Amino acid sequence: MMKRTTIRRHDAGYTLIELLIVISILGISAALVIPSMGSAGVLRIQSAVRSVVADITFAQMDALAYQERRAVVFDEEANMYTLTRVPGGEIDPDADALFDPKGPNQRYRADLNEARFGGSFLRDIDLNGGTAIIFDEMGAPIAGAESTTLSDGGSVQIQGPDSRFRIDIAAFTGRVTVVRLD
Repeated sequence: MMKRTTIRRHDAGYTLIELLIVISILGISAALVIPSMGSAGVLRIQSAVRSVVADITFAQMDALAYQERRAVVFDEEANMYTLTRVPGGEIDPDADALFDPKGPNQRYRADLNEARFGGSFLRDIDLNGGTAIIFDEMGAPIAGAESTTLSDGGSVQIQGPDSRFRIDIAAFTGRVTVVRLD
């Protein structure tokens, strides 16, 4: 006599509880991620502000280190700025630009049109009545390329779709501060 063997087949699939757990986890993850995605634009504007502040500070320290005048020349129309040497009475951003350490034969220019800055725009540039901040051999802001008179300082605004910041450069010390204008 032959024995009959019964084989039970399990249906492939997920139980209702497993599905509910996965959906709950995905919902919690989405609730955490979506608000931070909304602030990505603000983070890009802040990145532009940090870059401008770092480059102004770099120009000031470079002037002090090399005992030579340095300038940061802003171009609102092109939405960029250039770090330059100040060899004489006239500043030429093309001829006098510092070399960028990131690569050979590159000019030290920052273009705020780059995607990483997320729609940041230079606005309302007022640096001692012009568009350049010049530092003397001691790192102090001065009124002009050949001047020995201290600068009145000034400010540069950076605007994005969600926020606006003002970078202030103090007279005498060249101290850089940032104010959010929203």
